[in-house]
Amino acid sequence: MTPALRSNDAVRGLTLALCVTLCPTAVWAQATPGDGAAMPRTAWGAPDIGGVWSSATVTPLQRPVGQADQEFLSEEEAAEIEQQVAAGNARANAPSAVRTEPLPVGGSIGAYNSFWIARGPTVVPTRRTSLIVDPPNGRLPALTAAAARRINSPERRHLKDVREGLAPADSYTQFDVGDRCIWYRGVPSLPTAYNNNYLIVQTPDVVAILQEHIHDVRFIPLDARSHIDPRIDQYAGDSRGHWEGDTLVVETTHFGSRAYLFLSGPDGPQGGTNWHLSGAQRVVERFTRVDPNTLDYEFTVEDENTWTTPWSGSSPWMVSDGPMFEYACHEGNYGLPNILAGSRIAER
Repeated sequence: MTPALRSNDAVRGLTLALCVTLCPTAVWAQATPGDGAAMPRTAWGAPDIGGVWSSATVTPLQRPVGQADQEFLSEEEAAEIEQQVAAGNARANAPSAVRTEPLPVGGSIGAYNSFWIARGPTVVPTRRTSLIVDPPNGRLPALTAAAARRINSPERRHLKDVREGLAPADSYTQFDVGDRCIWYRGVPSLPTAYNNNYLIVQTPDVVAILQEHIHDVRFIPLDARSHIDPRIDQYAGDSRGHWEGDTLVVETTHFGSRAYLFLSGPDGPQGGTNWHLSGAQRVVERFTRVDPNTLDYEFTVEDENTWTTPWSGSSPWMVSDGPMFEYACHEGNYGLPNILAGSRIAER
């Protein structure tokens, strides 16, 4: 799954269509003494949260164990982390020795190099040591006993081996919707290795969020309509929004069997293995434009079948010049015949 190097016509067309239909020109509120920066507002007076935003950051979802009860980094610690990131990127981008010997049979050929990675060069502006703000230790809460049994079961471990290419695959059903380039990230949207951009457009009645990662669009009605039929579930759930002062509050339910949450790397949800949640998942998101360049994104996740308590996080999004790029994800589906054929050969 590789991000395209140029804007795709379809994505440009969708972006233009969304803007033409959903985003009348915004006006900037006049600053008053003591206000600081003026609050951007739409033509109808609502806070303007539109534009292209980036959630890219090197701040992890969970607080590193070594930082224990340290909620915030000092300026010096933040600068040191960012210098380490810059140095690491420089090393990764430096010319490397050309491999001349063949790889061992069955050995890994590697994955994306640093050219494709765009986690962001900085920690979050608040200098928090984790995106999770509750529980106070900055860590995900404990799994329920049932979820722990499910995740640690032999069946689950085997499925993990299949998805990592360590065991033959019996069927396409063993690959999740992320593997197959159908749906990624989940709700809430957590930063990953690349394509961390979002286009937000709005009307008095609807907010639309185009997510660069597998180019999904969420439509969030603001007109107090009821949720969809409880027998229906959707990949992104069913969202309903309303304004509380200058904050857009969005409640999302109806994930059903499609409930999904993803964060790349070893610091993903429960080590990256808990990619299926339950139909009880409920997510509340809060979008607040705190200044012209920052959209504060807060979220609370509840799933009584997965975690013993709800958990909350904060991930400030920074304004981006764009453009939005196509996420050209095909190989998870195109590769299935070869994946399954290779599994049959491995079995023989």
